[in-house]
Amino acid sequence: MLSLSGILQKSIITSANFIFYRMEKLKQCWSGLLVLAVVVIGTGAVPITYLQSAVAKGAVCLDGSAPAYHFDKGFGSGVNNWIVHMEGGGWCTDVASCNARKNTMKGSSKFMNKDFGFSGILGGKQNTNPDFYNWNRIKVRYCDGSSFTGNVEAVNPANKLFFRGARVWRAVIDDLMAKGMKNAQNAILSGCSAGALAAILHCDTFRAILPPTARVKCVSDAGYFIHGKDISGGSYIQTYYSKVVALHGSAKTLPVSCTSKMKPELCFFPQNVVPSMRTPLFVINAAFDSWQIKNVLAPTAVDKRKEWKNCKLDLKKCTAAQLKTVQGFRDQMMRALSPVHSTPSRGLFLDSCHAHCQGGSAASWSGAKGPQVANSKISQAVGNWFYGRNAFQKIDCPSPICNPTCPAISTDE
Repeated sequence: MLSLSGILQKSIITSANFIFYRMEKLKQCWSGLLVLAVVVIGTGAVPITYLQSAVAKGAVCLDGSAPAYHFDKGFGSGVNNWIVHMEGGGWCTDVASCNARKNTMKGSSKFMNKDFGFSGILGGKQNTNPDFYNWNRIKVRYCDGSSFTGNVEAVNPANKLFFRGARVWRAVIDDLMAKGMKNAQNAILSGCSAGALAAILHCDTFRAILPPTARVKCVSDAGYFIHGKDISGGSYIQTYYSKVVALHGSAKTLPVSCTSKMKPELCFFPQNVVPSMRTPLFVINAAFDSWQIKNVLAPTAVDKRKEWKNCKLDLKKCTAAQLKTVQGFRDQMMRALSPVHSTPSRGLFLDSCHAHCQGGSAASWSGAKGPQVANSKISQAVGNWFYGRNAFQKIDCPSPICNPTCPAISTDE
């Protein structure tokens, strides 16, 4: 039998062990919270903003939900500078494909991720994005399937699809103007892929909305879709775009300077819009754009025997004859880009990579292993051009394997 002192000693030891155990648990808990905080802060995640006020104006996603964007506020010398970057994600050409989109983040804000990590041209770190890191940086989410050009008033009760991309774009811009963009000193309208096409199509309107004293320019990253011939000798992409324009009622929102001269679907091709643009434009593109090789040169609908199935995904798997055709696609790209490199105020970074969207990640935007043309990284070329430090219109070597700085296939969006 334990003495009174023994009982007390055992009780004290037990209590001490219990306290130590609780303290260890508490320390683990705080440690976990600290790690979580570091992870969240380290990713630069920017919360989503739902533009509920736009719904009453009919400016909605395909499913009727509110449009959305992510906004990281500027600071210091960048407090009155703005970059509005539009997300990419293809198009929908008929009711079936739009119906499929409306149940995803590409057609409904209900399915969009609540936070988005900013990097590349939207990055908030000076060492990776020295010219724009402290600007007001906005990523506009893409949920209309028309490169922000749709404007159909009627809604078919059978499918309940809203084709209102142009209204979405204007509602977002108006909201940003009210939040301070009306005082902009410098501004860029940019985008990736379908969003980059939108940056070209809306560029002059963006310039007209902003203060006349502001320096305003546009940047298209992988949005220079060419009116090219496919492997059958036809132009599948023209037929594709004609369906987009017809379904979304885009004709009345495309640049009048283009639609007054040709069919509206032809005004989805930048080569037909750029000649009459008044606002300076910088084009970032791959001569062997991976999306265009797959969908402009060798679309599945045309490649009936699937002879291009492997080649269009990996140019190393192309036959000699296919590589010659791919090289011919680059020639088409060069001709389509003539309105860009024939005008001194415009910029061009055309590398020979097999890639699509190269400005969205820090690695390809400014990284040590990112693509270079004329010994310049994309971030340097765009920054120097925007601020007028140096003009930049550079075209890479002609072969898809000639530039050792080209990374593996890159698709940011």
